[in-house]
Amino acid sequence: MYAIVEIQGQQFRVEKGQKLFVHSIKDAKEGDKLEFDKVLLVDNEGAVTVGAPTVDGAKVKAEVNGDFRGKKVLVFHKKRRKGYRKLNGHRQDFTSLTISDILA
Repeated sequence: MYAIVEIQGQQFRVEKGQKLFVHSIKDAKEGDKLEFDKVLLVDNEGAVTVGAPTVDGAKVKAEVNGDFRGKKVLVFHKKRRKGYRKLNGHRQDFTSLTISDILA
């Protein structure tokens, strides 16, 4: 059984017991239990239910494992022969989740 759920504006394909890294959820602390009700699709062993836009009554339950920062991404801009160079760095904050249950 799997589901496609929208978390923090992104869509993820999730299964029970799966670990997931999503963009930082500010209010979530380690050990918190979260419910996501924006479930777009549920596949229950071949019986596919597609929402319009979401599946009614479907929820995905998850437990927060903690927060961490991703690797640094360097963005380098250059215009050749003009002497223009610019370097920006960015580190994204993530929240680690474990999917505990999918309710269809």
